Amino acid sequence: MSATPPPDRVDLEFVLTGTLVPRDHGYSLFGALARVLGDLHGATWLAVHPLAGVPRPDGLLALQPHRGGLCLRVEPAHIPRVLGLAGKTLDIDGHRVHVGVSRVYPLHPAAALTARLVVIKGFQDPEPFTEAVKRQLDSLGVSATIEVGRRRMVTIAGDKVIGFGTTLRGLSEEGSLVVQRAGIGGRQRMGCGVFGPGG
Repeated sequence: MSATPPPDRVDLEFVLTGTLVPRDHGYSLFGALARVLGDLHGATWLAVHPLAGVPRPDGLLALQPHRGGLCLRVEPAHIPRVLGLAGKTLDIDGHRVHVGVSRVYPLHPAAALTARLVVIKGFQDPEPFTEAVKRQLDSLGVSATIEVGRRRMVTIAGDKVIGFGTTLRGLSEEGSLVVQRAGIGGRQRMGCGVFGPGG
């Protein structure tokens, strides 16, 4: 690959104790993290996985701890910056969850990667969105087959931001790691554009 590789990253997963959070929780979770850790708006070293759970009709998400807790994708040098979350209680739009101990997981290559939501500013229709994803992959030196899934939405400071579930297939081992380290699109600190094995 000719592109400059992104910095190494790992997944740092904290045990999370709680029952319900908003289904659309990316922005409020980021705010809760910032209240504990301090200003994170310039933290390009950080991405936040969406919380896992079962969607309910009332707009809430029933957390399922066995499917994972609070997972942060970070550059290894910044792990000490976020370890202070352990033992804290986060208020996610009025829903309180307790953060427990953490464990580090290295990223592993997979031929197929999926992100629940990818947002790229200015691209809200599937065809131009697909082309925008391809351009970002090209800039990373990565080749993949792009599958655009459901249209989804995240609320950022009261504004509705549109994106799509996205799956990448046919990745090389190196390409898979590059995508997981770099992500695709914006709002990665709010649960968007964070890829993991699956699809």
